[in-house]
Amino acid sequence: MGPASPGGREPAPSRRALLGWGGAGLALGAAAAGGAVAAVRAGGDPEPAADSGAAVPFHGPHQAGIATAVQDRLHFASFDVTTEDRAELVALLREWTRAAERMTAGHTVGEGAYGGLAESPPDDTGEALGLRPSRLTLTAGFGPSLFARGRFGLDGRRPEALVDLPKFPGDNLDATRSGGDLCVQACADDPQVAVHAIRNLARIGMGRASVRWSQLGFGKTSSTTPDAQTPRNMMGFKDGTRNIAGTDAAALKKHVWVGGSDDAGWMTGGSYLVARRIRMHIETWDRAPLQEQEDIFGRDKGEGAPVGRSAERDEPFLKAMLPTAHVRLAHPDTNDGATILRRGYSFTDGTDGLGRLDAGLFFLAYQRDVRRGFVPVQRSLAAHDALNEYIQHVGSAVFAVPPGVRDKDDWWGRALFS
Repeated sequence: MGPASPGGREPAPSRRALLGWGGAGLALGAAAAGGAVAAVRAGGDPEPAADSGAAVPFHGPHQAGIATAVQDRLHFASFDVTTEDRAELVALLREWTRAAERMTAGHTVGEGAYGGLAESPPDDTGEALGLRPSRLTLTAGFGPSLFARGRFGLDGRRPEALVDLPKFPGDNLDATRSGGDLCVQACADDPQVAVHAIRNLARIGMGRASVRWSQLGFGKTSSTTPDAQTPRNMMGFKDGTRNIAGTDAAALKKHVWVGGSDDAGWMTGGSYLVARRIRMHIETWDRAPLQEQEDIFGRDKGEGAPVGRSAERDEPFLKAMLPTAHVRLAHPDTNDGATILRRGYSFTDGTDGLGRLDAGLFFLAYQRDVRRGFVPVQRSLAAHDALNEYIQHVGSAVFAVPPGVRDKDDWWGRALFS
């Protein structure tokens, strides 16, 4: 991810043009939008993006980072909007969008990390210089608090599906790790690329938005590519076997993308995100017998096959599992068809001061309607799941994720503020 060069990438805008970030001063040319999308092998076949470090297209009807093939690393940030001026918030969203276009295409922000005025801070922090795009995606959302009465003229614009989550049994939520007016999910195959993106958005937002909380993640715990190997969570079990595939247009339309007939027209093509920080009691789990672990999940630990089956993707026979088995309780057949797209990551944030790992799952779930997706599934799990003895939900947030940015004149949330 280096500075723009005269050899094919568009020139960086002047610092004078940068003073008007909210305008159309940062148009991305075809080289940025498509030239880095796929590397080509010597034989002429496209090299898989995961192998090439290529760019994921930023523009489209849906935001990237939802159905996109899940990357290896995450930096998720929730922001509080500190300005009370609607025009300043709109300008921030425009600036963030322009910066996101550049970073996801492998460019630095503005004039870059060096070469500008020596008397001014550089426009880019510079730690991603020389790195490839690494399939970076940036996905933005709006929290319920943004729609509070008297804030930014958004009264009556809050979608009915953007509900305040109920308190579930066993929740022990930390307010400093929950909620937020805005969120940005940065996913990439290189952790430095993801961190660089959030760092620069936070820098751009200074004086108008500040980071409320953030979470680093590694080792994806679910996949939108069922043809690839299913990843494992920190408990050693395969996770996301029955997740929605990113290529399953029918399932995405039914369960993930907001439709034109849904309650908020500005959300058409968007989705709703639930983020939960789930602490795992690793040390207790590691002392549990293997049979108990497998009974709790309803799958064997080696192959990942459901109880009574031989292969991971065999159709599960739910009644063969214990009534408290995690797979049985989370299955759509147990929850009137409720289906979500999971995009979780493992985390390890040091220790808790008592010699125990502060580790677990940063759970991300996208759905068409939170009331018919996450809420019924979590009610079922919170009430009966045997896994609750080994986990605790300690952070929570919900966001409306608007549709994708269509072109260089569009920006995150344009339909909401129009």
